[in-house]
Amino acid sequence: MKIEIIAIGDELTSGRILNTTSSFAARNLYEAGYEIYAMNTIGDTPALIGEALKQALGRVDAVLVTGGLGTTDDDLTNEAVSKALNRPTMPNLEILANIRTHLDEITASPVGRLEKLAWLPSGAEALSPQSRMAGYQLIHDDKPIFFLPGIPSQMQQLLVEQVLPKLSTWDKDYRLTTYQRTFRIFNLPETEVNRRIATLDLSADVRIGYYPVFPEVHLSLTVRDKKTNNAKRLFNSSCNAINTVLGDSIYGCDRDSMERVVGRLLTENNLKLAVAESCTGGLICRKITNTPGSSAYFLGGVVSYANALKTIYLDVSPDLLQSHGAVSREVAEEMAVGVRSKSGADIGLAVTGIAGPDGGSEEKPVGTVYIAIATSEENWVTRFHFNGNRNEIREISAQSGLDLIRKYLLQKFQ
Repeated sequence: MKIEIIAIGDELTSGRILNTTSSFAARNLYEAGYEIYAMNTIGDTPALIGEALKQALGRVDAVLVTGGLGTTDDDLTNEAVSKALNRPTMPNLEILANIRTHLDEITASPVGRLEKLAWLPSGAEALSPQSRMAGYQLIHDDKPIFFLPGIPSQMQQLLVEQVLPKLSTWDKDYRLTTYQRTFRIFNLPETEVNRRIATLDLSADVRIGYYPVFPEVHLSLTVRDKKTNNAKRLFNSSCNAINTVLGDSIYGCDRDSMERVVGRLLTENNLKLAVAESCTGGLICRKITNTPGSSAYFLGGVVSYANALKTIYLDVSPDLLQSHGAVSREVAEEMAVGVRSKSGADIGLAVTGIAGPDGGSEEKPVGTVYIAIATSEENWVTRFHFNGNRNEIREISAQSGLDLIRKYLLQKFQ
């Protein structure tokens, strides 16, 4: 079943507001087994709205429209639909009664602008009249059209609770079972990921997509059920092949994040982590604590930006700072040992480096970063040289620190 998505609003075409409703709709419809034929974004112009709707009806099996259903003068979707499909607007008595009841409870003012919400193209069926959310279904030329509000939270609720169930009963033969996985890859360039995947000679029924999401690469694998193949078996074999050629560069799948994966490994092995940060300025701590339940494995961190704090809170030797500098293998190791000792953690992680744009030298250029790990058994330090602006260097440094913890835990306990 082919579906076209049309998003309406001058705020979208001007770039003032990011169009998140279309991406949410596309993802959920695709995962439910429908083919997304096209996604259009147009302004609040009735002629354009009508033209886009008629074109969509001529080439797809169903249409989803978002935006332009409110009470203000620039909400013109209903007017455009009425004219384009020759369906005069009529009051929906249930919506009108709900509006008047609501207003009677809060004000003695006349209905006014809110009454506009009740006037829908003839044949329209309100999706959820009791919820006070604009949205309706229209069947035109035996094709369903769904009109949803442009407010993301309302649109998402109506799509999940109303649109998807209605589509599922429309024509079951049109739906395809979709097997999909997104591999989240770190520390492997997109070109190298592509080269390795190309060696697999995957089936033509396997669709691969590459999406760089700094500092990661996301690889999507999709197989849709067809009469000509065993989609589930093909999906599983393809996933196994990808895991084989990419190895531990794959840190997780789908909605995983590096910090969640690290948290899961720490929890499984009943270990506590503490962090000492310099150039990342607390970014690692923020990432870790974004995960609910992180208090079970994360004790805390020290942002020791100044040398004096490295000495006071992490027991870094002033002589070491003087002789080797704050950005050095020696200082990184003492920071990791210090935060582990002070906190009582099982693992100490430390990062120190030069994020730029200034502060570099010939010996230690901008992008030089040392990351250290300290445990009860051993300590080690890794030197990196990252490219990019200040924010990019900080981001990839934080991600690299977490990745080193991940690889250590995998090597030691699995």
